[in-house]
Formats: sequence, structure tokens, C-alpha cells
Amino acid sequence: MAYTTSTTAPLGAVTVLRAVDLFISAKDAVVSWNESRLTRKALSVLTDAQLDDIGLTRADIAKL
Repeated sequence: MAYTTSTTAPLGAVTVLRAVDLFISAKDAVVSWNESRLTRKALSVLTDAQLDDIGLTRADIAKL
């Protein structure tokens, strides 16, 4: 005979999970934005010749 158990999440657990997921998503978005900002900052100090060596233009920097 097979036994099945039905368990439910404690009251408020789903709400807490959604809040934690929202916090993690927001943190990931900020980290991604900051990494892009640092990349754009580093690339913007390169000369046009250096950018050309790596296959980029000044217009490409803004798209990053």
C-alpha cells in the first residue's frame, strides 16, 4: 500500500518567499548595473585606437 502525505506551507511562507525573491532580484539587478557601469567607465578612458583594436567604437560603449 502506498502512502501519500499532503503537506502545506506554513501561513505566510509563500509571502516570505516572494519577498526574499524580490530582494534577491533587486540585488542582482543592482550588481549587474554596477558591473556595466564599471565596464563603461573603463572603456571610456581608452583612446579611439585602443577601442578599434578590440573592435569597439565610442558609440558601442553606450550600448553596454
